[in-house]
Amino acid sequence: MKKNRRDFLKNAGVLGFAAAGMGGLEGCASKEAENTVPALKEWTSDPEWLKVKYGAWSGPGVPVGPGPMDDVLVKDYAPRSSVIAPETFIPKAKFPVIDIHLHHYPGQVEGTRPKEALAEWVKTMDEVGIEKSVILTVATGSQFDMMVDFYLNSHPDRFQLFCGIEKKDIDKPDFPERAVKELERCYGLGARGVGEVTDKGYGITGDPRLAPNERMHIDDVRLDPFWRKCAELRIPVNLHLADHPSSWQPPDVFQERTPIFQQFNQFGSEGVPYDKLLEYLPRLLAKHRDTTFIACHLANLGNDLQRLGKLLDAHPNFFLDISARDYEVGRQPRAAAKFLARYSDRVLFGTDMGMDKGMYQAWWRLLESADEHMPGRSWWRYYGLELPEDVLLKLYRENALKLLNWS
Repeated sequence: MKKNRRDFLKNAGVLGFAAAGMGGLEGCASKEAENTVPALKEWTSDPEWLKVKYGAWSGPGVPVGPGPMDDVLVKDYAPRSSVIAPETFIPKAKFPVIDIHLHHYPGQVEGTRPKEALAEWVKTMDEVGIEKSVILTVATGSQFDMMVDFYLNSHPDRFQLFCGIEKKDIDKPDFPERAVKELERCYGLGARGVGEVTDKGYGITGDPRLAPNERMHIDDVRLDPFWRKCAELRIPVNLHLADHPSSWQPPDVFQERTPIFQQFNQFGSEGVPYDKLLEYLPRLLAKHRDTTFIACHLANLGNDLQRLGKLLDAHPNFFLDISARDYEVGRQPRAAAKFLARYSDRVLFGTDMGMDKGMYQAWWRLLESADEHMPGRSWWRYYGLELPEDVLLKLYRENALKLLNWS
């Protein structure tokens, strides 16, 4: 069991030296420790902390004092709510759903053969109302060939595949030609889209060893022939640009997300920062107006729906998926419901969270019910959007039927 830091410093600074028989050095050692160990900041009296935590309420409204919860770690905090609110269980989506954002999950299940995991997944899809799942393989070459055999030869009516981008030797003059040729080959095998194309600051190869001027971001001229070929083949591109903005904020007391998300934190990294990464997107959309781009995770702008709406207004070839952004729409249900209604022709449904039945059903509750104060994947609670049927129908399937190349 980890000790409280204050207890540790107290024990190490006093008890440790006494036990070692260094009574004569105790005063000196304690003084040295006092000079080198920073004092713990008392945040409850910090004006900025009070403003961020309590807003216009100015404070908790009750006296604050020490107690047993001082030792509770943020990563372990899971408050049990006392709110008694209706709980709507929706076992199956209101309409058959096309999930456009998934990955090769059957190959990641331990202790189960991938084909068996796939069969169980299809069974789950039937139970929750998923008509078809789009697998973003991110694969090329022999890896993509294996995905074709695994999914399309087994369940051709239940899955669609996206391929990746050839990333080898991006500095060679023949790279654009090789990338296009591999795209055409994958298309011939059944690829009906490209993705997930990811750039979190180090280019689409994600290689931090490359110098900044060597990295290949989505608006790089080396990719222009590739994007044009996607338009010619009428296949969409799924883009993952940046990440949630909190990933570039310091992992301190003001960090918005709890420690489970700290693996994504890039504060102080040498990659391209959040705001600059987002600048690549409008340049790409303007340069390749005939190519369809689907920015996954609400383009990592779900925290700023006004800014996201302006991007949609300016670029008709720009679309979104809502995958893994339940925590964004769930914490601002009225604004999110209005946004999804206004841009009902531009947003597609996706999960990106595995094959669990409960996960799908949690989505149905979030999107279809008016339930309040629901548990979510972040420290804040979710609130149901209660989307109307016409919006749900477009989100769940009609937009995907129009946008994806099914032939």
